[in-house]
Amino acid sequence: MFSRAIILGLVAAVSRVSATGPCDLYASGGTPCVAAHSTTRALYAAYSGDLYQVQRASDGTYLEIAPVSAGGVANAAAQDTFCTGTTCLITVIYDQSGHANHLTQAPPGGFDGPDVDGYDNLASAIGAPVTLNGAKAYGVFISPGTGYRNDATVDIATGDAAEGMYAVLDGTHYNSGCCFDYGNAETSAHDTGSGHMEAIYFGTETVWGTGSGSGPWIMADLENGLFSGESAGENAADPSISYRFVTAVVKGEPDLWAIKGGNAASGALTTYYSGVRPSGYNPMSKEGALILGIGGDNSNGAEGTFYEGAVTSGYPTDATETAVQANIVAAKYATTSLTSGTALTAGSQISLQATTPGYTTYYVAHNGTAVSIEVVSSSSSTTLKEQASWTVTTGLWDGICFSFESVDQPGYYLRHDNFVLLVNEDDGTKQFAEDATFCPQTGLNGEGDSIRAWGYPTRYFRHYNLGLYVASNGGVQIFDSTTSFTNDVSFLIDTAFA
Repeated sequence: MFSRAIILGLVAAVSRVSATGPCDLYASGGTPCVAAHSTTRALYAAYSGDLYQVQRASDGTYLEIAPVSAGGVANAAAQDTFCTGTTCLITVIYDQSGHANHLTQAPPGGFDGPDVDGYDNLASAIGAPVTLNGAKAYGVFISPGTGYRNDATVDIATGDAAEGMYAVLDGTHYNSGCCFDYGNAETSAHDTGSGHMEAIYFGTETVWGTGSGSGPWIMADLENGLFSGESAGENAADPSISYRFVTAVVKGEPDLWAIKGGNAASGALTTYYSGVRPSGYNPMSKEGALILGIGGDNSNGAEGTFYEGAVTSGYPTDATETAVQANIVAAKYATTSLTSGTALTAGSQISLQATTPGYTTYYVAHNGTAVSIEVVSSSSSTTLKEQASWTVTTGLWDGICFSFESVDQPGYYLRHDNFVLLVNEDDGTKQFAEDATFCPQTGLNGEGDSIRAWGYPTRYFRHYNLGLYVASNGGVQIFDSTTSFTNDVSFLIDTAFA
């Protein structure tokens, strides 16, 4: 039995955590936040400023999203209203610390090569919906090619100065690409040598270091190496992560650094490594830029989802990080629906009818692997009717959204490859499952449904010159044209012909 004094002490501790934000706790521990980023909530109890900015495609205008109240959850309803009938991108993730260390679209870097002058993509504003204590908010869904950066920061650690950082991430969204990072990087967006970075990494990259099992792992990107411990290679104490929401922590000071992790929805943090720096990384040569979703040289092949995070001045104590983890758990991150519009049922058979004026007799159909829109009617051949019919299945990747299996070729699914829609046989890989999972939402033109690619939520089923693609509302591909976009990505979900 706990004594009354112990119970009252626990109640007081919980009250303190719930009445403050993570960055209030870091400050009280003597290691204040010098950057604080979140699209889901305020990270200070008194913060009521802007959390992030979105831009809508229909007219190019911007909207700042703030907490509903000071210290609270982001005003997702304002975003939803602003983005109705069009698409929106996250253009700025504001720094709540007062240092103006905002994250914006990442510029090209060393990874791109000398002939590439394009910036990284921006994230969809609706790709990562969640709830915090029942209130809806949106995270930052990073697809390969997407990234944010600030190369001109204030008060971020440089050289061998001490710092800490944490991030709340989606533990089920990852790949083996380089590099899904959050933290300190080079100011030139080029690889300037070992020890010039100190960032949280999450994924299954195995070229340098690993944890135990098959991953994903929390590691540290220190430049020219992802480290799970004292040296390159496996640290058996760094486990594969299986949490839906994960808290990841990295911190470093002269010849000492640590990795911690835990379930962001319950429980405490566990130390996966604490000890000396790897050989060649002492002292460090940190430069003080900030990155999200990319490597220090703008390596942008990774994927992941970011909800909140901060970087501190000084090496946080274990007690401070324990309090921050309790605060995160108290926020009660939870999943919510990724779909809207027509209610689909696994096992049902459907056809997809175009709504673009002049194309309303056309349906999504395939001929072998090729997918296009074809004129289909009750008098069409049985073969064509079957080619224009699809069986709805539970999403091959996430079990939340949906996949579409060919009626005439069971085991073959609609999937995208290089943003072209194809019909391919399920090969059982993670990549295929992601590419064959789609999330319907209310049609952007107000009719039927628009069908979003799970792994690229800026991209939708789109017919263009009769071909079928996953297209964005503006982009480098010809099928990304903004002309007639909302019509071309809106389909009526009808009963299957076959």
